[in-house]
Amino acid sequence: METESEPYVRLATLRQLHQVVANLNTARSLAETLQTVADGIVAGLGYELACVNLVRPDGDLVVAAFAGNTAAEALITGRVGSRPSWERRLGMGEAWGELRFIPHTEGWVLLEDDVPQWYTEGPEPRFEDEWHPQDRLYAPMYASGGGRELLGVISVDKPRNGRRPGAWGQEALQMYASQSAIAISNARLRANMQRALVRLEREQQALRASEESFRQAFEYAPSGMAIAELGGDQHGRLLRANDALCRLLGRPASAMRRYSFADLVHPEDIGTLLRTSAEGGRAELRLGRRDGTYVWVSLRNSVVADTTDGPRFLLTHVEDIEERKRHELHLAHRASHDALTGLPNNAELRARLSARLCGRPQGARQEAGRTLDVRDYPYGGYGDCGDGGYGESGYAGGFDDGDIDGGFHADGFDFDRPAIPYDHHVHAVAPAGDGEADDGTKGLAVLFCDLDGFKSINDRFGHNTGDAVLIEVARRLTTGVRDGDTVARLGGDEFVVLADGLGAADAADLAVRLRNAIIPPIRVDGRAVRVGASFGIGWAVCGMSVEEVLQSADQRMYIEKRSRAKVHRRAG
Repeated sequence: METESEPYVRLATLRQLHQVVANLNTARSLAETLQTVADGIVAGLGYELACVNLVRPDGDLVVAAFAGNTAAEALITGRVGSRPSWERRLGMGEAWGELRFIPHTEGWVLLEDDVPQWYTEGPEPRFEDEWHPQDRLYAPMYASGGGRELLGVISVDKPRNGRRPGAWGQEALQMYASQSAIAISNARLRANMQRALVRLEREQQALRASEESFRQAFEYAPSGMAIAELGGDQHGRLLRANDALCRLLGRPASAMRRYSFADLVHPEDIGTLLRTSAEGGRAELRLGRRDGTYVWVSLRNSVVADTTDGPRFLLTHVEDIEERKRHELHLAHRASHDALTGLPNNAELRARLSARLCGRPQGARQEAGRTLDVRDYPYGGYGDCGDGGYGESGYAGGFDDGDIDGGFHADGFDFDRPAIPYDHHVHAVAPAGDGEADDGTKGLAVLFCDLDGFKSINDRFGHNTGDAVLIEVARRLTTGVRDGDTVARLGGDEFVVLADGLGAADAADLAVRLRNAIIPPIRVDGRAVRVGASFGIGWAVCGMSVEEVLQSADQRMYIEKRSRAKVHRRAG
């Protein structure tokens, strides 16, 4: 029996529904309409999450709009689900009119299909109509007419009252889906009409307009200028390049039209170019000359836009910054490298170590006898590095198995925490044994090296000889390690070697090889001098600070130095 308050609740809901439908009719573009559809569900229909899946020309459905959680939006927006997978979902479950409800008791069979979704867990319902986190409710959107062409599917989650929608809620969602389908069809029609009008206007303007003033400013500019295609199949292709740019790159104008900047950029700078926004974007990168060399340039982008159809061309200003960049790189190298030996200095060593360490050691979750990692979660997850560290998924934060303050979770992941993109972090661990007791674990070895007998060389032959010895020791250490390993000078006669991917026995062998490389005589000004070396092996482990890692290796070095001194005294 209907309670006295229900008519008022329905009237308030109807008013909200009227407002969100009105908002649909004011959206100007298709993208704006799709986002308005998602926002309207959250604002007016009592759901915390809403996703709009739009049918593409090839029949598959793409996540075109999302509302309710920015972290989840970043994970699945733009992802594509195949048409057969969607038809399977719309063909199963309970039919609530046009709606399709798949209860959590049946939804487990869908976990392996390719439809973009979020994974959540929760307790079994306490009462019959309680909403479960793995319940799924879909509202198909069909074009008007007899053909029932599928335009898209709205999916909703987390009703604010915690219950499955009743008859009134089902009818409201179904009506909203019908209105959304009309709005999407109208938005597409408007876009097609606008494109037709724009094409006509462009043809008329092409007959009247003269580009002489622009051509002169472009061609005779003292610095490089280029016009590139923006959008379409030829996106990024250079349409025109002025004389200054052709001279800078040593390429004729006819040849430049075969390239885009992506074709000319140095391979190491591709990421910088891709991260540069089109409108007002700036980047400093290297472009290839015809002779195979590269020149440092500053790129500044401007968009030549049509007010009715958006950006069409990209105008790029190219400035030669070779001299400035060479000077900056020289200063940066001096700041991070030892002036005498050219090795990375103390600050650079600590920076490289710090980049490998997170706030606490890995606490990998175990399931079915194996370690779970980011590959087990279809949209990535939050790692296990707390205190500001970064997990294997590249997002800050740790595991959170609860639903705190209504937060939205995916298999225990709290999407309400800020997501920070980062490369996949691999935790630094240490082998359990030393030498022959190597357990097979590979880690980042930190070899602390202190020269034996160096002070007597300095005192006897002077600092010039001592400097020559340090330079030669640095050369021998660098020659004795692999490409990618780091040899740094801390100061005085102390060096540190960082060698990744070593086991305990590997690190011990490396220390012996480097010690043997240092021992042979060093000739300086016609005389031969000798120095020895003591090595201490430490391991960079997540959860340790840089200072703790270096102190550990330093202490092991002094232990070895004292033990070797005792051996020499007994031998004497």
